[in-house]
Amino acid sequence: MKRQELGDAVAMETRARWERKAMVATGVSTIFLMVAAAGIVVASQERVDKAARNGWSPYSIGLWGDLPYSTLQETTGVPNLIADMNAQRLAFTVHDGDLKQGSGSLCDEALYERSLGYFNALRAPAMFTPGDNDWTDCDRPANGGYPSLGRLDYERQLFFGTPYSLGQRQLPQEVQMEPLCLGLGGLVPCVENRRWTFRGVTFATLNIQGSCNNLCDTDPDPAEYAARNAAVIQWMREAFEDATERGSAALMLISQANPGWDMSDPTRAPVRDPRTLAQPSGPDGFREFLLALREEVIRFRKPVSYVHGDSHYFRVDRPFQDALGRRLENFTRVETFGNNPGNGNNDVQWVKAVIDARTREVFSYEVQIVPDNRTAVPAP
Repeated sequence: MKRQELGDAVAMETRARWERKAMVATGVSTIFLMVAAAGIVVASQERVDKAARNGWSPYSIGLWGDLPYSTLQETTGVPNLIADMNAQRLAFTVHDGDLKQGSGSLCDEALYERSLGYFNALRAPAMFTPGDNDWTDCDRPANGGYPSLGRLDYERQLFFGTPYSLGQRQLPQEVQMEPLCLGLGGLVPCVENRRWTFRGVTFATLNIQGSCNNLCDTDPDPAEYAARNAAVIQWMREAFEDATERGSAALMLISQANPGWDMSDPTRAPVRDPRTLAQPSGPDGFREFLLALREEVIRFRKPVSYVHGDSHYFRVDRPFQDALGRRLENFTRVETFGNNPGNGNNDVQWVKAVIDARTREVFSYEVQIVPDNRTAVPAP
């Protein structure tokens, strides 16, 4: 029985018992009994809530993305990473997009089939959210000149054809069905956007892309962006609403793009005014989403973790500010490891998130350097 249903049942039984007793009393005794009954109902619900929190035992998940980017990583680095994940007890894993390098590699069916093989080699449930390298950038001549929406259609069919995760153990997920996004043939459900709850924490994936979120690069597509952006914002808002209704202790959002948060990192992400969230120039595929996200983070008040890839630089920080320039203390950005050009196989690594919904901050993070992928300094 679900926690809320159990609480309702306990409340109804308790209230009925005290009402029966109250019927034989009169005057002050009746009032006293009714007040006492209400108090026990509240106490019963509190016991149910406490029991649920006690069931929120800690667990770990694996976060990775922007891999593989070379033949060496395909054949050695990622298999080593998967073996390392499988050697640990993980509740599930999430790849935050980019199944290959951005240019000079084909977006053919072999790419997606190989990637599906990686996900299904993971013993724990495996989640995935698309990256620009595996669909928006596929129209680059160096990648085969494929229609971008055709490649996203293929991913939707292959990776998101059921309401379950990938992996050797599967986890049921909620799937976004409306509003609709664009496919090659017209409007289609945004089935790549997923949501699930695990031991007191709500998780959601969001199809947000590098390369200006499909507003720049080889063949920008404003119509595709507009439809998907509206769907993503609604799905993000619904994730906060769902987390609130469930009484979740925290929320984790996972996407591909690094949207840029302030003026501090021009070499790795778009720069923007942290108060207005506006870029100084160029097409901005992220501001509308960030403004909506900021509203929800402030309203939610509980811990929010935002996981992304894109700029290939591992970090855990708090770059989000409100309109007055004050840091949002309940928001943490986590960027996963990715390919680092020139380092060969060295950066095929992952991040372990340790989650305990009974604690104040809920999330903590551990770097996982795969021993067999150490090249500059071999493992002892």
